[in-house]
Amino acid sequence: MKELGRLITAMVTPFDEKGEVDYEQAKKLALALLDSGSDGVVVVGTTGESPTMLRPEEYRLFREIKKAVGGRGSVIAGTGSNSTAEALEATKEAEKIGVDACLLVVPYYNKPTQEGLYQHFKKVAESTSLPCILYNVPSRTVTNMTAETVIRLSQIDNIIGVKEASGNFEQIAKIINDTRDDFIVWSGNDSDTFPMMALGAYGIISVVSHLVGKQIKQMINSFLAGKIEEAAAMHRRLLPLFNALFIVSNPIPIKYAVNYVGFRVGKPRLPLCEPDEKTAAIIRDMLKNYTIDLPVK
Repeated sequence: MKELGRLITAMVTPFDEKGEVDYEQAKKLALALLDSGSDGVVVVGTTGESPTMLRPEEYRLFREIKKAVGGRGSVIAGTGSNSTAEALEATKEAEKIGVDACLLVVPYYNKPTQEGLYQHFKKVAESTSLPCILYNVPSRTVTNMTAETVIRLSQIDNIIGVKEASGNFEQIAKIINDTRDDFIVWSGNDSDTFPMMALGAYGIISVVSHLVGKQIKQMINSFLAGKIEEAAAMHRRLLPLFNALFIVSNPIPIKYAVNYVGFRVGKPRLPLCEPDEKTAAIIRDMLKNYTIDLPVK
């Protein structure tokens, strides 16, 4: 399996003035993220506005970004759904396109049981040879995937890891402790990266790495080198930025911020909209305190 990386950016989807996907700008953004610390990108995750993307748009985005990135970094396709049949179809299509892995979110809205979650992910994983990453984000899906369910699923060969955004450190510790040694746990929240790595997590699938990717990478590398106090200080310094960029629903703040620093990614799609002036001012004021790593193109 290709090394997917410790710092992966959940990439925004750029739109043009008409609200259509701007594929050229998406390719530029993917390459800019790799130039500023990211080891790879998630395409059409939550940050990529998966709920309002059409499948043909997603498939073209997978194809174009994979072609642009080539072997420079990993491309992980968001192929999850609350419909097992739809997730299965999207994952098969992503495999044909040639992405490096897929990200499968816990089914949302229909509130499956833990057994339903197990059967859902098992069926999708068995339909593909792609490495599959589970994505637990109960703040959005309502349903929390328990440690016991993740541990069961980790026994399936091509389920290689989980993006854990529950914020439940007891649950996260149990997953890290009781899964196989090569099962990868990424933080799903920027603010949890340092404490999760202290528990044994591998890295982060990040939002804020759009702006400070090199600094997050440096924090991870300092931690891995045993410079714990240095890593902790870097994490503390970045925390106010992490918090500001989740002041309203992601990806509203990060899209605003990326546009503000000069990299055009357009507005979010309805029902998401741009931040109000009070929120925008908080984001602008916070950005003044940080060096921006993203090369503007």
